Amino acid sequence: MSDRAQFGRLRASTLFCADCKQATPVRERLLLVLPEKEIYEYLCTECSASVGRREVSAAQQVMRREAAGNGRQVRIL
Repeated sequence: MSDRAQFGRLRASTLFCADCKQATPVRERLLLVLPEKEIYEYLCTECSASVGRREVSAAQQVMRREAAGNGRQVRIL
């Protein structure tokens, strides 16, 4: 698997917030569900400002759902 593909699957726990002017913990909020992907927004836990986005493809969603149905967890790298 290429480094770029692995980088695209990362989930952030801390990002820089321009409003707070420092790195802060973030929470993920589902922003939009489309047939081919889901779009999530990262929000600063201090001021609730939007600090980034993440997209999950349909293939990744299917793998997670199938794993959940089998009673086991899949860790996608």
